[in-house]
Amino acid sequence: MNDQNETAQLRFLEETATRLRQNGFTVEPIEDHHLPVCWEKGRLCRITGRGSVFYRREDADTPQAEDALFRVEDIAAKTLEYMTAMETAPRLKATDLTGDYRILADFGDAVLAGHPTERGVQFVTWEWDFDREGVHHGHYFQDDYEAAKRDFTVRSGLVQKDALFEQEQLAQIYHALSFVREQDETLSFGRDQELAELMEQVGGLLPADALRQRDAPEQSGMTMK
Repeated sequence: MNDQNETAQLRFLEETATRLRQNGFTVEPIEDHHLPVCWEKGRLCRITGRGSVFYRREDADTPQAEDALFRVEDIAAKTLEYMTAMETAPRLKATDLTGDYRILADFGDAVLAGHPTERGVQFVTWEWDFDREGVHHGHYFQDDYEAAKRDFTVRSGLVQKDALFEQEQLAQIYHALSFVREQDETLSFGRDQELAELMEQVGGLLPADALRQRDAPEQSGMTMK
């Protein structure tokens, strides 16, 4: 491993440690390019500098521990995505803009930037001035990378706002599909597989913990046609 890769991996692990602490996990000091993660009273897993998550089966042998592990994997994957981009992202230069802002995406009239801070990378979208020398109308998302990306796609014109689903809407779709698969005894095998594939696609757009949250009143109110 060369020095540049080693430094990048350490930055990723430090950022991941910050995100995990913000989400209620305990982390131990980085050792040999591994970040040990603890949950409740014991070790849950360890994260490598390349973003892999390793765990022992006995450390995730309850539904609660399994949910916690999924959350760690989700946080590590999202952090790896933006930290990899931050490593090569150019500096955002704009009139009257101070601080270290890196361009993560730039299209049309909009720009998405990441700003390293002691609290982790913070995200913001702006619109360019007509001469592209300055930016205005900043939308600040703190550490919510996914929300910043969605906002950028709309502000840049890549996607119309009405074409985007909010996470709450996606979660409702996911759980509705799950309900149908569990309750409709008339489903054919082929149709069940189609719904399973659709659930996988929708689930891939959601945080891991959202897939395990169910709204009981909504479920009890659903009826089969």
